Amino acid sequence: MMNFAISFIEIFKEAIASLQRNKLRSLGTGFAVSCGLFLLIILQGASNGIIHTFERFSEGFSFDVIQVFPGITSIPHNGIEEGRRIRLDETDGEMTERGFPEEISMAIPQISHTASFAAYGKNHLSSVSIEGAHPSTKEMNAIQLAEGRFINSIDLQERRKVIVISDKACKNLFKQGEKAIQQQIRLDGINFSVVGVYIDDGMSSSNEFYAPYSTLKTIYSKGVEVDQLNLKSKNLDTPEKNDAFDKAFRTAMSKKHEFSANDRRALWIWNSASDNADMIQAENILHSSFWILGLLTLLSGIVGVSNIMLISVKERTHEFGIRKAIGATPWNIISLVVLESIVITTIFGYIGMLLGVFFCEYMDATWGSQTLGQGPSQVSVFVNPTVDISTCLHATIVMIIAGALAGFFPASKAAQVKPIEALRG
Repeated sequence: MMNFAISFIEIFKEAIASLQRNKLRSLGTGFAVSCGLFLLIILQGASNGIIHTFERFSEGFSFDVIQVFPGITSIPHNGIEEGRRIRLDETDGEMTERGFPEEISMAIPQISHTASFAAYGKNHLSSVSIEGAHPSTKEMNAIQLAEGRFINSIDLQERRKVIVISDKACKNLFKQGEKAIQQQIRLDGINFSVVGVYIDDGMSSSNEFYAPYSTLKTIYSKGVEVDQLNLKSKNLDTPEKNDAFDKAFRTAMSKKHEFSANDRRALWIWNSASDNADMIQAENILHSSFWILGLLTLLSGIVGVSNIMLISVKERTHEFGIRKAIGATPWNIISLVVLESIVITTIFGYIGMLLGVFFCEYMDATWGSQTLGQGPSQVSVFVNPTVDISTCLHATIVMIIAGALAGFFPASKAAQVKPIEALRG
C-alpha cells in the first residue's frame, strides 16, 4: 500500500511537471473544459430565470376555475337560423352541479353592472364596473384583501348595500391616511358602505368593485339572466379529462339552450386548468431545450479535450518510448496521461463552474431587477436565474470523467507501442 502511494505521488509530480512544460497545450485543453462548463451553467441559469418568471407571474391565479360566457350561434339548429344570442340563467349553474358532480364542486352565476360614476365627497371615478359576488368569488378570483373583509353570506341574505373596492380606487377616492372601511360611497346616486379593499393585481380594471349578487340583482332588476357562469373544477388534472368535460358540458348546454353542440361560438369557455397545463408543457419544453443546448456545449468541450489529448499523446510517442526503454510499464504511461487529463479538467472545470455561477449571480443582480409593465402588474425579466450547486458539481464530475477517458484511450494505445518503434518515430 505504501509503495502504491509513493508510486502515485511520483506519477502525479511527473504529470504536473509535464503540464508546466507544455503550458500552451494545457491552456488550450483547459479553455475547452472551462467554456463547456461555463456555457452549460449560464444556459441553465437563464432557463431557470425564465421559468421562475412564469411561475412568479402565475402566482395569485386560480387554476381550477372555468368561466362560461354566452355567445351568438353560427350554425343553424333544429330550424333556428344562426345569429341567435344565447342567454345564460341561474338554472344553468344548478344543472351543472347536478350533471357533473365528479368534475364540478360549485357553479356560481355572475352578473355585472357598469355605473357611470363612483363618488366620495368631491372625488369621483367614472365608468365603474360592479360585479355581483358570492363569498366563494374571493377564492375563485384569487382576490387578496388589503384591509377589511369580502362579501359574506349575510350580505347576500339581507341584500346589504356593501361593496369591496380596489386599492387603486381607494387612493383616488380617499385622502392619504383616511380609512375607507365603513365609509359611504355613491354609485349612480346609490350609497354603498365600503367593507373591504382588495389588492389590484393589474389583471383587471382598477375600477372593478364587488357587491353582493342579490343586492345587484334587486337594485338593477337583473332577473334570472346572468352574464357568465363560474365553475370550480375538480379531478380535471389532465388535458384529456379537460377535453372530455368540455365536450360533455357543451352537449348538455346545447340541449338546454337549443344550439348545435359543434357550434363553438354559441358558448365561450375559458378553462384555466387547460391553460395552466399548456404553460407547464411550454416550461418543460423550454427547460429541455436549454438542457440539450447545454449538453451539446459540454459535449463540444469533451470533444475538444479528446482531440487535444489525442494530439498530445501522438506528439509524445518518442517520450513514451524512452520511458519504456528505461523500465516504465504501460500502466505508468497510462497513469501519467490520465492524471494529466484529470488535473486539467478538475482545475479548469472548477474555474468554468465558478465563472458560470458568478455570471448567473450577475444576471440576477442586473437583469433580475429589471421589470416589464407598470404598477402591480410589473413582472421581473429574470427571477432567480441561478443553478443548483448539485447541477454544477455533477456537470464538473462528468467533465472530469470524460477528461480521464479522453486521456485513457489514446494513452493505452500508445503504451502498447514497442520502445524501438517509438524511438524510430
